[in-house]
Amino acid sequence: MRVYIGCGGYTNEDWTAPGLIYEGVKKDAFLETYAHHFDAVELNSSFYAIPGLKAFEGMARKSGGRVRFSVKLNKAFTHERAPTDADFDRMLQSPEPLREAGLMGPYLAQFPYSFHRTAANRKYLAALTERFAGHELAVELRHASWDKPEVREGMGEFGLIWVSPDYPPVGGMPEPQVHVTGDVGYLRLHGRNRETWWEGQSASERHDYRYNRAEMDEWAEKIAAVAGELSELYVYFQNTTKGHALHNIPMLREALNARGVPVRAPEPQDGGRLF
Repeated sequence: MRVYIGCGGYTNEDWTAPGLIYEGVKKDAFLETYAHHFDAVELNSSFYAIPGLKAFEGMARKSGGRVRFSVKLNKAFTHERAPTDADFDRMLQSPEPLREAGLMGPYLAQFPYSFHRTAANRKYLAALTERFAGHELAVELRHASWDKPEVREGMGEFGLIWVSPDYPPVGGMPEPQVHVTGDVGYLRLHGRNRETWWEGQSASERHDYRYNRAEMDEWAEKIAAVAGELSELYVYFQNTTKGHALHNIPMLREALNARGVPVRAPEPQDGGRLF
């Protein structure tokens, strides 16, 4: 199993703080710097506006061929749920430079908590799956009504990747387990800040949480248990606030290596370290 580990987004202003990886780095060099520390990234900007070909060409170039990109579907697909044919064309065609460079990971469809398992929503998900046929599509379903073996079995039949989540223990959402629906696994670690998950005014507040070593060991155990079932696993830390993810990723790498799951850590530029 090849494990790719990265973060939700790479344009994190928090990381310009003293001692973090973007200290003294200009914004147009963020991705180049990121690529010396991580081998995968979840692209957040595409949720708000789908980048064009030239933007994706720039990402492939600046990452130096070192990073796999998971491209988040635009909100028209997951939150508004009224994508046009033009939206589909742009979403499917614009990342072509990443595919040509061998840097394309799965698309991510991040549905909101309000997307319950209803007949209408099941029909919508089936239609979306059909339009993305031939492409890897990871689906995050935040409402607990989807967290059932029969749902994952159906996703496996249609080639969808179940996104395994780690949420705060607030109830009503899927349990923190690694589930396998195909050859590729996908894990999103949101942190466990129960105080801000519902009340937080921003994603930054909701993801203000640093995992401890025992919690990283817990996830390493779960990952090791399914290692023989997967060819690839993408692990994305969403707790980028205040650089929490920068501290947690080395912990997970160490925990996985200790359990016989090899993880490659990119070599930082100029011999530097994450910390």
